[in-house]
Amino acid sequence: MRPFVERALAKAPRMNADQLRALLRDLASENGKLEAALDSMLDGIVVCDSKNLPSIWNKSAERMLGLSSGEAPERPLWFGLRDPVFAAFLKSTFEGEDTILDREFELDAPAGRSMLVAASVTPLVSNHRIVGTLIHLEDITDKRRREAQFRRAESLASLTTLAAGVAHEIKNPLGSISIHIQLLQKALRKQYESVDGNCDESVFASAADRHLGVVTEEIERLNKIVVDFLFAVRPMELQLRDTDPSAFLHELADFIAPEAEQAGVELVMAIPQNAPRVLLDTRYMKQAILNLAKNALAAMPLGGKLSFALLSSEEWVRFIVADSGQGMAPDVLAKIFEPYYTTKETGTGLGLTITFKIVREHRGEITVDSRPGEGSAFTISIPVPQRERKFLPSPAQEGDHAKAIN
Repeated sequence: MRPFVERALAKAPRMNADQLRALLRDLASENGKLEAALDSMLDGIVVCDSKNLPSIWNKSAERMLGLSSGEAPERPLWFGLRDPVFAAFLKSTFEGEDTILDREFELDAPAGRSMLVAASVTPLVSNHRIVGTLIHLEDITDKRRREAQFRRAESLASLTTLAAGVAHEIKNPLGSISIHIQLLQKALRKQYESVDGNCDESVFASAADRHLGVVTEEIERLNKIVVDFLFAVRPMELQLRDTDPSAFLHELADFIAPEAEQAGVELVMAIPQNAPRVLLDTRYMKQAILNLAKNALAAMPLGGKLSFALLSSEEWVRFIVADSGQGMAPDVLAKIFEPYYTTKETGTGLGLTITFKIVREHRGEITVDSRPGEGSAFTISIPVPQRERKFLPSPAQEGDHAKAIN
């Protein structure tokens, strides 16, 4: 466009009124195309003049920074921002005339959620001189989430290489120890009987059984760790069935309701009846969602609110389990799906790892939104199958469903 403008300016003194109006219309049209191109970008762009006043910005920048689309601001850019940390960063960078590339910030989004943004600040150069500042903003929230999911998948893969040897090396001796504990208890009973002719049950219970009972409990605990470990690393053989997600989630909510009532937790359900059907192995998905529900109850020792919700679109069905509990700090959120990471005094640290594995085996995604003191919300997203995709319906609906897809 620049050569066109230069040629137009050179010819302007020789143009009549009609030609000048035509030129202005052409310039306005070209300018409109540039504005449309900027507004169509997913990345945010802000151009500031030499006085740090924002002169050009696109729709993405408005969304990320909370800029107004009204009149041009009369104060430097950082005065109009809703995030004080990012505003202080811009003020320092502008005043220091620094160049910053891909500095990451967590910004509040309009819907109350946060987004991770990579910001770059570079000089705006024209005719070999600096005439302002260019700010480039990239929303990397989904990118970082995918990277975290990839790292979790890699962590699961590395566990698989250890599973065969380690699990069997531990599980087999545990079985042997358990059998010999039982034989030892029988031998001790015989020993007491041979000494005085009968076994004093009270003495025996307070001595041998007490200690052996502790050993037995620890054996059972170790065995559970091994079982969970094997479940987390072995490939799953899913038996997918055409499932009504609304009925499925209602069933799980009814199942957890007595436990929630006993814990003094209010159960809230927002489950519409018109969600599209999805392919689920209900055995495994039930385990995944109940893991989340039980963790939610544990996060509310003094009572609170446990929510089961269902959202859907043409592409996804989302199961949401939310609580009003203690919430989690960002450093905890980054690790919760990692094997053996737990904030509980007891537990294997594999519950959420197993949940993550089940969701991934369904080709789904699991995300969490949590802040300290504000509770947590886990979202399991399961893809809606295409109408042309063949799947195995449940026996009760095999006939009706076969008609629906033919």
